[in-house]
Amino acid sequence: MTFELLGRVHKELSITGHAFYETILSISELVNRKVQIIRLHGQASTLFQHIDDMTATVGQQIVAQVSDRLLYQSHPDSVVGAIDQMLADAVSRVQELKRSLSEVDAQIREFKIETVHQDLLSLQRELALRSGGIERVIVLRGAAAAGQPLSALPQYSSAYVAAVLRGPFLLTPTNDLLFRPGDIVVLIGAQTELNQLVSWFTSQRSLTTSFTRSA
Repeated sequence: MTFELLGRVHKELSITGHAFYETILSISELVNRKVQIIRLHGQASTLFQHIDDMTATVGQQIVAQVSDRLLYQSHPDSVVGAIDQMLADAVSRVQELKRSLSEVDAQIREFKIETVHQDLLSLQRELALRSGGIERVIVLRGAAAAGQPLSALPQYSSAYVAAVLRGPFLLTPTNDLLFRPGDIVVLIGAQTELNQLVSWFTSQRSLTTSFTRSA
């Protein structure tokens, strides 16, 4: 009996220690990603400043060339040639800075996606422990939900629409929002209820017998 009890205690301590290690590792990775994002934002800000400085410098040089032309009556062809060369050099430099900015922006998006992915995994684990879940469904053409307002959504005790994505827009889930084919709908709630609710967005099968509408 004593050995069995010690075995159970050892097992519980091992599980707890492993969970604690995973938690510390997860926090460390999250902090590292956020530090990287802050650093990259700093680089992007510096690149923007360089572009602004380049624009200001070119403007000042053009003003100086025009002023010299007016003051000293220098040959107009030489002024035009100098300005053209300055503009060509400035355009080349700005394009280079924009390429660097695009690379930094891509890295920022990648780190943010990783952070969001980690947050979603944590959310899914926490929901799963409570028999809950989160579902991403696309409204299909001809589905029961297509053309219907959010108020027509079959009612459950816990499942509800968390967000609706339409093209580049994040729509607020209001009762008068009409679902369209191609809409991405994010659902959250009890997993058993989500499994039934998904069909409302993806098939024409009548679900009225399976749902309990609220008063």
